[in-house]
Amino acid sequence: MKTKNVILMQMARESLKGKWGLAIGTFVVYILIVATLQAIPIIGLIASGPLVLGLAIFSLSISRNQDARLEQIFQGFSNFGTSLGAYLLMILFILLWMLLLIIPGIIAAISYSMTFYILADDNSISAMDAINKSKKMMNGYKWKYFCLHLRFLGWALLCLLTLGIGFLWLAPYVHISVAKFYDDVKANFIDN
Repeated sequence: MKTKNVILMQMARESLKGKWGLAIGTFVVYILIVATLQAIPIIGLIASGPLVLGLAIFSLSISRNQDARLEQIFQGFSNFGTSLGAYLLMILFILLWMLLLIIPGIIAAISYSMTFYILADDNSISAMDAINKSKKMMNGYKWKYFCLHLRFLGWALLCLLTLGIGFLWLAPYVHISVAKFYDDVKANFIDN
């Protein structure tokens, strides 16, 4: 049974209760690291995959009410090759789809959106297998995922009114909601 997006968002808020400080602090550290690494583009590119994987690990930990820790954002480096490969392949594939126009690129990005959550759950899977599994998982769920993100659009506009400070709360809320979405899709997914 597909859980409605509004329920997933409510579940995300429940998971964040008592952990908002940890989530906000972790996202601030993550953003500062990424911003610093982007000063040297090649290092930023190389470190982005493992950091995104680490953020997925952290988000799933909070989502599943497990022991979440700031250090988890660095756990992606323990699976460095696969996370870097997945990141670079996703960029390549999305750019190639965008050559056809913006819409195919957006659809491709949504198709690949579960890749790092899959890697967080199974560190033995290859980058290409994770991407392919994400594409299969998202069959029939792309519109639902798009609509989930649309639900945050109003919040994002309000965050702009706070000169961006509201994003400190919105970023964890979005990521934990996506982690809840992943677990919901995964529960309904039958790998062929």
